[in-house]
Amino acid sequence: MNQKNVIQAIKKLVHEHFAEDPTGHDYYHMDRVAKWSLAIAHDEGADLFVAEAAGWLHDIGDAKLFDHPETALEELRDFLLTLQLNEQKINDIFAAIQDVSFSKGTVPETLEGKIVQDADRLDALGAIGIARTFAYGGSHKQLLHSDQSSTSIQHFYDKLLTLSSNVHTPFAKKEADKRHKYMLNYLEQFFEEWNTEGI
Repeated sequence: MNQKNVIQAIKKLVHEHFAEDPTGHDYYHMDRVAKWSLAIAHDEGADLFVAEAAGWLHDIGDAKLFDHPETALEELRDFLLTLQLNEQKINDIFAAIQDVSFSKGTVPETLEGKIVQDADRLDALGAIGIARTFAYGGSHKQLLHSDQSSTSIQHFYDKLLTLSSNVHTPFAKKEADKRHKYMLNYLEQFFEEWNTEGI
């Protein structure tokens, strides 16, 4: 199977897993990450196929989204074998996705892994990142903002505002800085509207 058809098969698999996801980790998130991964890979001279495929597949096996992450990854490997991918390409894809998650606190070893991590972080920033934050918070019954530590607004400070300084590629850094500034402006406006003193 040629690489174009492999990507189409991967898209179908991702749609089956994530089409109904309400947490911000839906099919369209994977689509954006795959497209940004491909764009960054072009800029970096990386393996375009591995970067795009890993962009589509980076959330397969994420413990936040799968009850049995290891089983999901085993099934993914079996699926890729049915597409007649060779073991090296499969291993390259797995190497690219294994350390993408922010919660792991790790830096991917491969260039394609760094690219996918950058693309995933871009989608956690800016207007889309704000929307995804509240989608995730709502799906987990988090409050918008309060004195509690686990709120959607606190998530900006715990994670989102740290991302732009932790991307790897110049192409992603430029976009991340723009989206970071947008979020700062959003938070300023949020707190202005939240504060009802003096009304």
